Amino acid sequence: MKTDKLKLLRVNHLSQYFGAVPALVDVTFALEPGEVLGVVGQRGAGKSTLFKLLSGVYTPSAGEIIWDGTPVVLKSVSLAQRLGIAMVQQAPQLIDNMDVSHNVFLGREICGSSWPKLLPAERQMLKITRELLIAFEMSPHLFKERAVNLSDEQRQVVALARALCRPSRLLLLDDALEALSFARQEKLLERIEALRAQQVSVILSSDDLEQIFSVTDRILVLYQGQQLALRRTVETTPREIVELIVGSKQPARITPVIWAFKNYHRAQQQAEALRQDQLTLRQNLEEKDSLNRELIERLNNQLEALDSLNLALQDAGRRLMSEREAERKALARELHDQIIQDLLSYNYQLEEIENPSSEAQPLELAQIRQGIRQVVGSLRQVCSNLRPPTIDNHGLSAAIRSLVGQWATRSGIAVELDIDPGLGRLPEPIELSVFRIIQEGLRNIQKHASATQVLLSLQRTDMASLVVRLVDNGYGMAEPVDLAALTAQKHFGLVGISERVSLLSGTLAVKSPPAGGLELEIEIPTSPYPSLHN
Repeated sequence: MKTDKLKLLRVNHLSQYFGAVPALVDVTFALEPGEVLGVVGQRGAGKSTLFKLLSGVYTPSAGEIIWDGTPVVLKSVSLAQRLGIAMVQQAPQLIDNMDVSHNVFLGREICGSSWPKLLPAERQMLKITRELLIAFEMSPHLFKERAVNLSDEQRQVVALARALCRPSRLLLLDDALEALSFARQEKLLERIEALRAQQVSVILSSDDLEQIFSVTDRILVLYQGQQLALRRTVETTPREIVELIVGSKQPARITPVIWAFKNYHRAQQQAEALRQDQLTLRQNLEEKDSLNRELIERLNNQLEALDSLNLALQDAGRRLMSEREAERKALARELHDQIIQDLLSYNYQLEEIENPSSEAQPLELAQIRQGIRQVVGSLRQVCSNLRPPTIDNHGLSAAIRSLVGQWATRSGIAVELDIDPGLGRLPEPIELSVFRIIQEGLRNIQKHASATQVLLSLQRTDMASLVVRLVDNGYGMAEPVDLAALTAQKHFGLVGISERVSLLSGTLAVKSPPAGGLELEIEIPTSPYPSLHN
C-alpha cells in the first residue's frame, strides 16, 4: 500500500454489468495528483459508464476503487463530492425553476461566518457565480436567469461552474467540451492547465484528438467496454490512437477518421473566427440607422451569392481539369496510334524502294529517314508530355522518377529525389495533378532559377495527406509572393501550381531558405479527396 499513498486514485479490475450485459470490464489504472488523463473510444465503448462509477452514480459490479490509499465504495454522488470528486456530465441535470446562482451551489451552499451560521452566504455565492460566468465569457447578469431559459451551451457552463465553485481534488469531464463554442473550449482547457498546477487531477473524454493531445499526460483507450490500451501522450501518435479506437489498422477505415478529426478542429477554429468577425461587425453597425441595417442584409446576400459562385467556380475548375486530362489522353493516343505509325510506315516503304545502284539516292533516302526518325522522336516526347504513360502503367512514383531523370539529363541540373517507399497508388486525379505540379515546378526552375541543385521529396503523413517539397539553390523570389502580380506579368507557372493545389483542397507555402533559393511545400489530402469527375 505504500505506492498507493503516492496515487490520488487507483482503479483495480473495475467492471459494471447491467443484468448479463457488460458495460465495462476489467479496467485498471492509477492517477497521480495533478495528472490529466484522457479517455477515448467510440460511442458505446464504456466511457460514460467509467465516469459514473468514479462519481458515485453507479456502484461497481466488480473491482475496487482506492482513493488516497484507502479502498472506498462510492454509493452516492454526495459521498464522492465529500471526498473531493466533482463531475460534469454530457447532459447537465439542472433544476429548471431555479436561477443560475442557486443551481451552481445546489447541495454545496456556503454558510455564513456570523450568526446564524446555518443560513447560506448568498452574497458570497453570488460573487463566486459571477466570477465563474465571466471566466467563461458569459454575461455576469446571467446569474438571475432561470435554468429553463438557458441554451445548451449556457447549461454546460453552469454545470462547469457548479463543479468549480468549491475546491476539489479530482475533476471528471464526461464529454463536457462538445456543447461549448471553440473559444469556451479553449477557456476550459486553460482552466485544466491551471488545475494541474494546483495538483488537482482531471479525467476527461473528448472526440477531438487535438484537445486530448494538447492537455493530457496519458490516454486510456476503451473498446467495446474493455480497456484496450493506456499510453503516455508524448509516446504515441494520433494515428495509433485512431487505430485503437477503430479497432483496425486498415487505411480504408483509419484514414477518413483521422481526416475528420483534423478538419473538425480546423472547422471549429474557422467558425469561431467567423463568429468573432460577425460580432464585431454587428457591434459596429448596431449604432447606425436603418440604412446600415439594410446594408448588412445586402452584404449577407452578396456573401451568400459569392459563396455559391465560388462553389460553382471550384466545381467548374475541377471539371475543366478532368476534361483537360481526358483530352490530353485522347490526343496522345491519336498522335501515337495514327501519325507516328504512318511515319514509320513511310520509313519502311522508303527502305523498300531504295536503289543501291544510284550514288545520290541512298544518301537522300538516308536523310529522309533520319528526318522521319526525328519527327517520330519529337512526337513521342509530345505524347509523353500530354499523357505520361508511366502513370497509367506503374503509378506516380515511377512517373516522377522517369520525369526527373529526363529533366536532369536535359537541364544538366543535379536532382536529389526522396520518395516515400510506402507512397503506393493514389486516385488517378491526384496522381495526374501532382505530376503536373512537379512538371511545372521543374520547368520554372530550369527557365528562371539558374539553379545547380534541386531537392524533390514526396512523403505521406500520419494525417492521410501527401506533402511535396521542391527546393532549389537558385535566385529565389521576394516574400511574400504576389500571385496577382505574377499573373499580370504573364508568369503563369506558380499561378498554375497554386490553382491545381486549390482545386485539390490543399495548401501551398512558398519559402526562401536561409541558404538561398526557393522552396515550395505543398500538402494535399489524399483520402477523402475532392471529386474531379462530377
